[in-house]
Amino acid sequence: MKYVAIRPKIINRYTLIFCLGILFCSSNFLSAQNRPNVLIMLTDDQGYGDLGSHGNPYLKTPNIEEIGKQGLEMTHFFTYPNCSATRAAILTGRYPYRTGVTGVTQVDHLMNTSEETIAEILSKNGYRTGIFGKWHLGDNAPMRPTDQGFQEALVHKGGGIGQAAGPAGNTYFDPILEHNNESKKYEGYCDDIFTDAALDFISTKSDKPFFTYLATNLPHFPLEVPEEKADPYRKIGLHEDNARTYGMIDNIDANVGRVLKRLKKLGIEDKTLVIFLSDNGPRNRRTKNDVYPGRWVSNLRGTKTSVYECGTRVPFFVQWPSHVKKAQTTNTMGAVIDVLPTILDVCDIAPSKEVKIDGRSLLPLWKNEPTDFNDREFITQMHYGPTVFKYMHFAVRTQKYKLVSPHDDPHHILYQPKDEELKEILANLELYDVQNDPSERINLAGDHPEIVENLLSRYENWFDEVTEERDSKGIQRIYLGNAMQRSTNLSQFDWGGPRVISKNELGHWRVKTEAGLYNVSFDLPSLENDGTAHLKYKELHLELPIVKNQKKVVFRDVTLPEGKGNFHAFLKTERLAKGPLFVDVERVD
Repeated sequence: MKYVAIRPKIINRYTLIFCLGILFCSSNFLSAQNRPNVLIMLTDDQGYGDLGSHGNPYLKTPNIEEIGKQGLEMTHFFTYPNCSATRAAILTGRYPYRTGVTGVTQVDHLMNTSEETIAEILSKNGYRTGIFGKWHLGDNAPMRPTDQGFQEALVHKGGGIGQAAGPAGNTYFDPILEHNNESKKYEGYCDDIFTDAALDFISTKSDKPFFTYLATNLPHFPLEVPEEKADPYRKIGLHEDNARTYGMIDNIDANVGRVLKRLKKLGIEDKTLVIFLSDNGPRNRRTKNDVYPGRWVSNLRGTKTSVYECGTRVPFFVQWPSHVKKAQTTNTMGAVIDVLPTILDVCDIAPSKEVKIDGRSLLPLWKNEPTDFNDREFITQMHYGPTVFKYMHFAVRTQKYKLVSPHDDPHHILYQPKDEELKEILANLELYDVQNDPSERINLAGDHPEIVENLLSRYENWFDEVTEERDSKGIQRIYLGNAMQRSTNLSQFDWGGPRVISKNELGHWRVKTEAGLYNVSFDLPSLENDGTAHLKYKELHLELPIVKNQKKVVFRDVTLPEGKGNFHAFLKTERLAKGPLFVDVERVD
């Protein structure tokens, strides 16, 4: 190839800009081709003890463990104690309280769309991006996976199949799922369906690297599993809940094996970063005050929703054969906020300077390069409802110590405690040397008040910072009538309001509307009396009669104004109103 020298004096500024643009685009294209594929496999409610290599006397998980044999296991990796918060942290590298995510349902799980996800960042840098399984950060525009950087999406609604997000009657077998925002019915078992779709995505021929987020909904409740998977555990005498849970984990392990086999068959194993982890600890309670007989939790304290170790310490394995040496383990603490900065480091992509990333890259640790993680802390808090209360059910964990503000039932932290209650809570904080007492049995708070004060101060500063950022943004609104989604299904899973945190019988939806003409239909619960259906938004208040046993009511040709507000749909068959099961809002003009 010949290169022609061009005299600088004949280049005008437009030619220079054009040439630099070509050079920049070519550089991005080449760098994207040379970047590794990224695969995250995330399970749902799989505890640290739910692995054969962690001492479980019943489970064998060879495929999951193979990832660690081909790479590295972080034995002290921590998440939030609930689903949505962990998922928000993985995708943003930020504490979930910054992003708007504090709980798992009823506006607490709606991630603010000002957040930039790892899928958005990688998309901008030449990656194909796909999610398969559980999203749990908002089902409607502008919060869906396809609104947040995923080019291909096969997911279920809400926090799980069969929950109030719908569709009604959905199960793990032959489920109705959302493929790129369209509801479709699939044949088979959900975990297998998600894995099949992920394998198809991985196998698609392309010049671009892929980011695949395979986030199964197993082994989350309800415990629906093929009988042949649960039967071996029944035969050895395990409690039925354990037999079903372990059958689900057996199914996960088999599908992990399928994914690893496909990477090898395609010849891309060496250039694919694989991360396996769970979103939180196991749900080892059948009710709030009961536990499964015989559930193996590796001698850790607590359960899902608890800030004790069993609620937040999870399996974590990584392999990247070309860069991470085989069969390593590290007990250095890592956390879900580290996933995004680590992936960006792996892909040689600089994070935005405009956004505070709370995590740090784990890559130097994985590559045995000099690094200091000793003085860092990871802070968790778990409550219920859109208002967060200082000092209630939190933990500050460092490599050696952990400060805990315990609470037996965080789902009932609903109201601001009185000062007398707060003083009692602060007087009864617990401190554990988790390096030497991982079961959190020996409370050292009385022996080391100076450590308590230090960790408490870190928590107080953290709380003020992250909640101020969250409050300044407000709760993310659902868009109605927008070009992104002209037909919107509103469920009880996404509503808010004071009676939601009471008995969840009535709520409203925080929305942003485009001016236009709409049809609004209610799916009705069982009606024992005649009454009226009500639709209220801003100055609009419409009523229609309903009768006993009626299943649906439709408000046709409703003119909604442009703006922001609370969208109310309710039924009056007695003095105290109740809400419909679902509300469909379709723009028709």
